[in-house]
Amino acid sequence: MAIIETDFAAPNAPLTDEELEREIARLKRERNAVILAHYYQDGNIQDIADFVGDSLDLSRKAAATQADVIVFCGVRFMAEVAKILSPERTVLIPDFGAGCSLESSCPADAFAAWRKKHPGHVAITYINCSAEVKALSDIIVTSSNAEAIIRQIPENQPILFAPDRFLGAYLARKTGRDLVLWPGTCIVHEQFSERELVRLRTRHPNAKLAAHPECPESILQMADHVGSTSSLLSYVTNAPDKEFIIATEPHIIHQMQKRSPDKIFIPVPGMDESCSCNNCPFMALNTLEKLYRCLRDMKPALDMPEELRRAAFKPLQRMLDMSPKPAQLAGAA
Repeated sequence: MAIIETDFAAPNAPLTDEELEREIARLKRERNAVILAHYYQDGNIQDIADFVGDSLDLSRKAAATQADVIVFCGVRFMAEVAKILSPERTVLIPDFGAGCSLESSCPADAFAAWRKKHPGHVAITYINCSAEVKALSDIIVTSSNAEAIIRQIPENQPILFAPDRFLGAYLARKTGRDLVLWPGTCIVHEQFSERELVRLRTRHPNAKLAAHPECPESILQMADHVGSTSSLLSYVTNAPDKEFIIATEPHIIHQMQKRSPDKIFIPVPGMDESCSCNNCPFMALNTLEKLYRCLRDMKPALDMPEELRRAAFKPLQRMLDMSPKPAQLAGAA
């Protein structure tokens, strides 16, 4: 009697998530790699990462390790920051096509021309931009330190702010400053539906609204708390309330639920209810399988000319010099 074995994987069968995680852990040890995951990555990538957080914080944590390889599960500008701070390390990104609508809205040549049209202005640029745009800027900011830095600029000094116009408008309202704004937006945050948010608040009258400042003003006006991704996470973790509506990319809810499993988190839907418009399509390009492949093949690797790296480093260091708790960035100026 013939026995047919069926409990085995075909040679080209895809690996299961469990197998991928095991292989990623093995390759990480062999490559002496550190894995970074932004809050907007899928939960399975967040769970396998060494560090989960905001883009700049992740790059600084990686620079403080002894890793030879940095794998950045995020978008391309984030991997560039890691390379700027750790030029001697190999920096990998699972999918090199993982861009950013804010970055692509602000090409370096157009940004340079914009600066020329506004002589005498200081260029304060959100970190969500390319290394080339950073190199053309005076100060880089994050959503958590931008207000404090703008308040340090003399009142008679005109300011350019790029590339997010909603964040810029929010900062102008907070600081009372007239900012000349680049017209870029985050495709995720700009599509949140005010109508659907009103419906949510009606159905959940006790829920607090936590919103990222990249949202349009109509969303921010309804918020109980506005802040960066790390600020939103801290707010919902520490607040005594039990129900929250979240107006940012919903994958951060994975961390919120891990920290506060007894609380309820409700994502704000996009304008088109037939799609997952509140999910970042660029962040979604990174997968466990691509993370495995990039560690296996050591590509795609991000490279950067040293002249560009040094030029982009300067406004990043100036940001920290002006931050509430001054600190030095890793990496040579």
